[in-house]
Amino acid sequence: MRVAIVGATGAVGHELMQVLERSSLKLDELLLYASPRSAGKTLPFRGQDLTVQVTPEGPIDADVILASAGGSVSKALAHRWAQGGGVVIDNSSAFRYDEGVPLVVPEVNGPEALKHQGIIANPNCTTAIAVVAVAPIHRKYGVKRMIVSTYQATSGAGQKGMDELLEQTHMVLHGKEATNSEFVHPIPFNVIPHIDVFQDNGYTKEEMKVAWETHKIIGDDRIRVSCTAVRIPTLRTHSEAITLDLERPATPDEIRELLSAAPGVEVRDNPGEKLYPMPLTASGKYDVEVGRIRQSLVFDGGIDLFVAGDQLLKGAALNAVQIAEYLQEQGALKRRQTA
Repeated sequence: MRVAIVGATGAVGHELMQVLERSSLKLDELLLYASPRSAGKTLPFRGQDLTVQVTPEGPIDADVILASAGGSVSKALAHRWAQGGGVVIDNSSAFRYDEGVPLVVPEVNGPEALKHQGIIANPNCTTAIAVVAVAPIHRKYGVKRMIVSTYQATSGAGQKGMDELLEQTHMVLHGKEATNSEFVHPIPFNVIPHIDVFQDNGYTKEEMKVAWETHKIIGDDRIRVSCTAVRIPTLRTHSEAITLDLERPATPDEIRELLSAAPGVEVRDNPGEKLYPMPLTASGKYDVEVGRIRQSLVFDGGIDLFVAGDQLLKGAALNAVQIAEYLQEQGALKRRQTA
């Protein structure tokens, strides 16, 4: 059993290695790939120092290729990597909307992964965090409308985004003017209601991803989704305020009971004890925190809730590894054994 990471030296690549350290995935060998400027670096894994190699432009001899090198690289090379007989689990947006490419959150639609033709797409981090909480509610009560406001950490823009927050905050605290390169405006002590490019309908692509991907993952394009995506000056973990209009009315207690038994969810909901989801408590966690569960004042029988999930984990690295674990549990990783 051989696993490869493409983009091993980036923020998500680092998290992939950390998750694999603790994963139930049975692997005998880990291959690390990155751009030529990172080739030759060594990274520790399970007591060994592994050398980073240049990303191949042809087949990769591995059962699972965990790709996090960006959409343009994946678009150009992922099909070639898969020609080695392994499955590419791609973290970019390159294939999320392609027919025949499963878009998978294992807790929600794991069996879709078994339909792959060499590539499985990992969802946008914001969507992945939301659907872990929303899908169980939809299955039992039916979601008609879903209104989402996001509070997205700088790590959503990668390591460079986090570096810019730290560097520019230091500048402001020392009396200097903040500048920006990774974000469209300076990020220290600011919130920016602009992530990705604007579309003709006035929404950004990031906001539309939540709608498109929710439909594909949950498997119901009748759900009407509206999202406002906002970048905030935190390092990691995305938070989201979600309002749901339901087909069948539900009470907050019923939703708490339902989500308490839902995989991948930690109900953190006791306002009297000041207990609710926050980046401070959700960072580093595998589960998505859900709280502030209350009856909607707008939709009869509807529900308001607040979620926080570490987007470098459930929104990226963890979800990718969980897909690989699911494939292995289902006996769907047999390339090397049958080669």
